Amino acid sequence: MVSELLNRATAETYASWFRALADPSRVQIVEYLARQGRPMSVGELVSAVGLAQSTVSQHLKVLTEVRFVLVDAVGTARHYRINEACIGCFPSAADVVMGRPAPTPIGGCG
Repeated sequence: MVSELLNRATAETYASWFRALADPSRVQIVEYLARQGRPMSVGELVSAVGLAQSTVSQHLKVLTEVRFVLVDAVGTARHYRINEACIGCFPSAADVVMGRPAPTPIGGCG
Protein backbone atom coordinates (compact mmCIF):
# COMPACT_ATOMS: atom_id res chain seq x y z
CA MET A 1 0.00 0.00 0.00
CA VAL A 2 1.38 3.40 -0.97
CA SER A 3 1.14 6.04 1.71
CA GLU A 4 0.09 9.58 0.93
CA LEU A 5 2.56 11.63 -1.10
CA LEU A 6 3.97 14.80 0.43
CA ASN A 7 1.88 17.81 -0.56
CA ARG A 8 3.37 19.43 -3.72
CA ALA A 9 3.45 22.97 -2.27
CA THR A 10 5.24 21.69 0.83
CA ALA A 11 7.69 19.73 -1.32
CA GLU A 12 8.43 22.87 -3.36
CA THR A 13 9.03 24.90 -0.19
CA TYR A 14 11.38 22.26 1.21
CA ALA A 15 13.21 22.01 -2.13
CA SER A 16 13.80 25.78 -2.10
CA TRP A 17 15.27 25.50 1.42
CA PHE A 18 17.59 22.66 0.40
CA ARG A 19 18.67 24.57 -2.75
CA ALA A 20 19.47 27.62 -0.61
CA LEU A 21 21.80 25.48 1.51
CA ALA A 22 23.38 23.68 -1.46
CA ASP A 23 26.45 25.92 -1.22
CA PRO A 24 28.97 25.39 1.61
CA SER A 25 29.49 29.14 2.05
CA ARG A 26 25.77 29.65 2.64
CA VAL A 27 25.77 26.82 5.18
CA GLN A 28 28.67 28.55 6.95
CA ILE A 29 26.88 31.92 6.93
CA VAL A 30 23.67 30.43 8.36
CA GLU A 31 25.58 28.51 11.02
CA TYR A 32 27.64 31.58 11.96
CA LEU A 33 24.59 33.84 12.23
CA ALA A 34 22.78 31.21 14.31
CA ARG A 35 25.74 30.90 16.71
CA GLN A 36 26.22 34.66 17.02
CA GLY A 37 22.58 35.20 17.92
CA ARG A 38 22.55 38.86 16.87
CA PRO A 39 22.13 40.96 13.74
CA MET A 40 25.39 41.40 11.85
CA SER A 41 26.61 43.70 9.11
CA VAL A 42 27.85 42.41 5.77
CA GLY A 43 31.34 43.59 6.78
CA GLU A 44 31.27 41.40 9.90
CA LEU A 45 30.19 38.42 7.82
CA VAL A 46 32.87 39.11 5.20
CA SER A 47 35.50 39.05 7.97
CA ALA A 48 34.10 35.83 9.42
CA VAL A 49 33.80 33.81 6.20
CA GLY A 50 36.72 35.30 4.30
CA LEU A 51 34.90 35.94 1.03
CA ALA A 52 34.51 39.10 -1.03
CA GLN A 53 31.73 41.47 -0.03
CA SER A 54 29.91 40.96 -3.31
CA THR A 55 29.98 37.17 -2.83
CA VAL A 56 28.68 37.39 0.74
CA SER A 57 25.95 39.79 -0.41
CA GLN A 58 24.88 37.35 -3.13
CA HIS A 59 24.73 34.49 -0.63
CA LEU A 60 22.69 36.66 1.77
CA LYS A 61 20.26 37.46 -1.06
CA VAL A 62 19.62 33.74 -1.61
CA LEU A 63 19.23 33.12 2.13
CA THR A 64 16.82 36.03 2.61
CA GLU A 65 14.69 34.88 -0.34
CA VAL A 66 13.87 31.65 1.52
CA ARG A 67 13.72 33.53 4.84
CA PHE A 68 16.49 31.60 6.59
CA VAL A 69 18.02 35.02 7.14
CA LEU A 70 16.12 38.22 7.91
CA VAL A 71 17.37 41.73 7.17
CA ASP A 72 16.98 44.80 9.36
CA ALA A 73 17.60 48.36 8.20
CA VAL A 74 19.97 50.16 10.58
CA GLY A 75 20.23 53.70 9.29
CA THR A 76 21.62 53.29 5.78
CA ALA A 77 23.13 49.88 6.59
CA ARG A 78 21.54 46.44 6.53
CA HIS A 79 22.08 43.93 9.27
CA TYR A 80 21.34 40.24 8.85
CA ARG A 81 20.09 37.80 11.45
CA ILE A 82 18.99 34.21 11.56
CA ASN A 83 15.25 33.59 11.33
CA GLU A 84 14.68 31.85 14.66
CA ALA A 85 11.58 30.09 13.30
CA CYS A 86 13.81 28.22 10.84
CA ILE A 87 15.80 26.64 13.65
CA GLY A 88 12.68 24.60 14.41
CA CYS A 89 11.15 24.11 10.98
CA PHE A 90 14.19 23.20 8.88
CA PRO A 91 15.07 20.06 10.89
CA SER A 92 11.38 19.16 10.66
CA ALA A 93 11.57 19.45 6.89
CA ALA A 94 14.56 17.13 6.81
CA ASP A 95 12.71 14.64 9.05
CA VAL A 96 9.63 14.68 6.80
CA VAL A 97 11.70 14.20 3.63
CA MET A 98 13.44 11.24 5.25
CA GLY A 99 10.09 9.63 6.11
CA ARG A 100 9.91 10.59 9.79
CA PRO A 101 7.06 12.51 11.35
CA ALA A 102 7.73 16.21 11.83
CA PRO A 103 8.61 16.81 15.49
CA THR A 104 7.20 20.36 15.48
CA PRO A 105 4.60 22.22 13.44
CA ILE A 106 5.95 23.69 10.19
CA GLY A 107 5.67 27.45 9.92
CA GLY A 108 7.56 30.67 9.99
CA CYS A 109 9.95 29.87 7.15
CA GLY A 110 9.49 30.17 3.44
